[in-house]
Amino acid sequence: MTSTNDIRRGFLDYFEQNGHARVASAPLVPHNDPTLMFVNAGMVPFKNVFTGLESRPYSTATSSQKCVRAGGKHNDLDNVGYTARHHTFFEMLGNFSFGDYFKEQAITHAWTLLTKEWGLSPDRLTVTVYHTDDEAFGIWKKLTGFADHKIIRIPTKDNFWAMGSDGPCGPCSEIFYDHGDHIYGGPPGSPDEDGDRFVEIWNLVFMQFEQANDEIVSELPKKSIDTGMGLERIAAVMQGVHDNYDTDTFKALIAASEEFTHTKALGDQMASHRVIADHLRASGFLVADGVLPANEGRGYVLRRIMRRAMRHAHLLGAKDPLMHRLVPQLVREMGQAYPELVRAQPLIEATLLQEETRFRQTLANGLKLLDEATATMGEGGTLPGATAFKLYDTYGFPYDLTEDALRARGLGVDREGFDAAMAEQKAAARAAWKGSGEKASDELWFDLAEEVGSTEFTGYSGHDGEGVVQAIVRDGARVDSAVEGETVTLVLNQTPFYGESGGQVGDAGKLSSLKGFEGHVEDTSKPLGKLHALRTRIVKGSVNVGETLAQSVDVARRSATRANHSATHLLHAALRNILGGHVTQKGSLVAPDRLRFDFSHPMALSPDEIVAIEAQVNAEIRANEPVSTRLMTPDDAVAAGALALFGEKYGDEVRVLSMGREGEASRYSVELCGGTHVNATGDIALFKIIGESAVSSGVRRIEALTGEGALAWLNGRDQRLKEAAASLKASPDEVPARIATLVENARKLERELADAKKALAMGGGGKSEAAGPEQVAGVAFLGQVVEGLDPKGLRSEVDTMKQRVGSGVAVLIAVNEGRASVAAGVTDDLVGQVSAVELVKAAVAALGGQGGGGRPDMAQGGGPDGDKADSALAAVKETLAKVVA
Repeated sequence: MTSTNDIRRGFLDYFEQNGHARVASAPLVPHNDPTLMFVNAGMVPFKNVFTGLESRPYSTATSSQKCVRAGGKHNDLDNVGYTARHHTFFEMLGNFSFGDYFKEQAITHAWTLLTKEWGLSPDRLTVTVYHTDDEAFGIWKKLTGFADHKIIRIPTKDNFWAMGSDGPCGPCSEIFYDHGDHIYGGPPGSPDEDGDRFVEIWNLVFMQFEQANDEIVSELPKKSIDTGMGLERIAAVMQGVHDNYDTDTFKALIAASEEFTHTKALGDQMASHRVIADHLRASGFLVADGVLPANEGRGYVLRRIMRRAMRHAHLLGAKDPLMHRLVPQLVREMGQAYPELVRAQPLIEATLLQEETRFRQTLANGLKLLDEATATMGEGGTLPGATAFKLYDTYGFPYDLTEDALRARGLGVDREGFDAAMAEQKAAARAAWKGSGEKASDELWFDLAEEVGSTEFTGYSGHDGEGVVQAIVRDGARVDSAVEGETVTLVLNQTPFYGESGGQVGDAGKLSSLKGFEGHVEDTSKPLGKLHALRTRIVKGSVNVGETLAQSVDVARRSATRANHSATHLLHAALRNILGGHVTQKGSLVAPDRLRFDFSHPMALSPDEIVAIEAQVNAEIRANEPVSTRLMTPDDAVAAGALALFGEKYGDEVRVLSMGREGEASRYSVELCGGTHVNATGDIALFKIIGESAVSSGVRRIEALTGEGALAWLNGRDQRLKEAAASLKASPDEVPARIATLVENARKLERELADAKKALAMGGGGKSEAAGPEQVAGVAFLGQVVEGLDPKGLRSEVDTMKQRVGSGVAVLIAVNEGRASVAAGVTDDLVGQVSAVELVKAAVAALGGQGGGGRPDMAQGGGPDGDKADSALAAVKETLAKVVA
C-alpha cells in the first residue's frame, strides 16, 4: 500500500524533477485575499502572481497546500462525517505555470504522473473538457487514444473557472476515477453523475482569458496553469478504497479515537469517530498557524470545529476530555511533512484540553435545559427562538450547537425568533449605552460596530495583509471616499495594525492599492475596544469604501514596541520577586523608544535593588525561553496564577502570556495581556533602567530601555565618561577616584574660603563695628553689620557674641548681594524680659521684609534692602530700649 505521505512526496518529487520549484504550504490564514476566511484552494497563495501583482523567482511551481472549508461560502462543516469525501481540512496537490507552459504540457504531466508514474489503469479514467475547448479535447484524444465518450464535453460553469467577476478565467479539464460498477453512479454529465462511482481526482485550469463584469473581454498576454488534486481522494484511489476515511492517515486517527473512547467505528458511532478525526486535523493545523478559539471571526469557526468534535466525543461516552490525547497521533502521521505541527504540539494540546474542559460544562448545562425545553415535543417540532436565545445568552450554548443537537432528534429551531431576540438585546444594549453618559462622538463608532462587527486583528502572526475598507471617517462623520492631502480614519474588516490599548501604543505603517493609492498610517486606536481605527494621511490617489487595500505595519517600530512590552512583564515579575508580593502594576506606557512602568511601593528603590532587578530581567532575556500564549477565561487565568494588568478591560476570554524559565510553580512571568510580544525572551536583547521616581504617595515609576535603545544609551554614557576622563587626564577606570579627590579638595578650599571670609568680616570691614558691648537702657548690647558672611553661619556667630557679652543681647546683620540677613540672641538671664523674636522683627521691618521667627533666646530673619542694615541695627536698639524701660 502506498501511504499518504508517500503520495504527497511522490507528487512533489515528480514536478520538482520536471523543473518546478517546490513551494512550502502557505499558512491557513490568507494574507493576500481579505475576502477569504481561510485558504480554501491550492492557488490562493499564488493569486497575486497570476494577476501580475507579484513576481516570484520561478515560472513554474508545485505545492501541497493546506486548506480549510468551514466558514463563509465554502463551508463543508455540516456534511463532515456523514459522507465519504467531505472534510473541513484537506490538502490540495498542485502544479502551476505562470506564463510558462500551457494546455499540452499540463495535460501531459497529469497523464504521465497518473498512468506511468503511479500506474493507474487508463480504463479507470475519464476526463471532461469545457464544451467549446476543442484544443484540450484534441490534446486528450491524441495523448490517450480515448474514445469520444471518455472525453466528455461539459457546457456548464463546472468546467469554466474564474477568479471573480473581473480578472483571469478559463476552461477546465477534470479527471475522474471510476471506482467500479458495484457503486451507484454515472459518469460526469450523465443523469446519475451525483452518484459516488465516478470521483473527480484532479482539476486542470487553463487561465486563458481576461473578463470584466462576468464577460470575456480579451485573451491573457501570459496564459497560465493552475491544477488541484485532493490528496485525500487520490490516496483513496491508490490505496484501493472508495472512502477517504478508509485511508491510512484517517484510519490511524480513528484507531486512536476508538482506543481512548473504548468504542468501535461501526454503525451510528462511525460518523462520530470520523468527525473527531477530521476536526482534529483542522483544529491542530489552525492552532499551529496562529488561530485560537474566540467568539467571532476565524477563532469562532475554529471553536465551532472543536466543539462539534467534542460533542461527538460526548456522544461516544468519553468521560474525560479526549481531543488533546489524540494530538500525538496527528503529529506522528503528519508532523514530518508539516514541521509546524511538531513545534506547536504543546500549544495544540493545551488549547484543546482547555476548550474541551470548558465546553463539557457548557454542554452538560445546555443539554439538560434543552431536554427540559423539548420534553413534550414530537418529531418535526420547533424550539422557540426565544428559548434558543436564552440558551445562548444566559448559558453560553451556541445556536449552531442547539440546531445540531435537535437535528439528530428530528426537531428544528425558530431561527427568525432567535434573530428577533438577538436584535431586541442589541436595542436594549444601545439604550443602556446612550443612558450611560458616554460622549456623543462615540455614537458613530457604536453604530459602526453594530453594522460591521469587530475588526479581526491578524497582527499576532504577521505584519502584512490585505483588508476591505468598511468605513472612512473624516472630521467625526462617515464619508464614502477621501483624496490626497486629507487625513482620515479608516476601518477595515481585518488588519495587522494593533490598536492602542493596555499601555501599548498603536501601530504605524503604510496602506496601498492597485489603483495607485498610498496612505501613511500615523496611529491606530481601538474605539469601543472592538474596532481598529487607522488614522491615515493620504499621500497619493484616493480611497473608497469597499476597496481592498494592502497593509504593511512598520516592522522596526512594531519590533521595538514588542520588545519593550515583553520587558514590562519581566520587570513586573522581577519587582515582585525582589521587593515583595505587594507590588502591583498601576499603569504603563509601551512605546517603540522606551517603556514606563508604574507600580505600588512605599519608598524609593535603593541602588542595590535597581541593580538586582536589572540583573534578574537580563538573566531571563539571556535564557532566551520561548514566549507562549493561551486563551482562557479571566477567572481560570487568575486561578492558574496569571496576573491581571491595571486598566485592562477583559471580556469572556483573555490571552494568557507566559514568559521566561520554569520556576517551582510556573513560568517566570504569567500575565493576562492582549498586546503583541516577542517570540522568545532573547529577542528583547538588553534591559536597562534609566530612571526611578515617585508618581504619587505609594506609587513609584521606573523608566527603562531595551535592545538598540538601551545599547545607544549605554554607548552615550560611555562616550561622556571618556570625555570626562580626557578632561581629568585619567583613564575611564580612574575617573571615580579622581573625582572623589577633586570633590574633597574643593570642599577643603570652600571651608578655608569660608573661614577667611568670616575672619575678614568679623575682624573688620563692617559698616558698624563693635569693639565691645554698649549699654542700651541698662542692658549690655553687642551689635555688628558685616559684608559677605554666609547667612548659614549667623547663629553660630551670635552664640559666640553672647558669650562675649555675658549678660545681654547680641545682634548680627550680614549683607550679601544687596540682601540682608539678621540674627538676634538673648542670654538666658534676660529671656523673661527681652524676646529675640521681637528684636528680629524690628530689624526685618527696617530691611523691607516681613516676619522673622525663632525662639525667645535666638531668632533670625531677613529683608531685601541690605543698604539699610545700619537703620535695622538702630531699630533693634530702639526696640530693646522700649522693652526694658
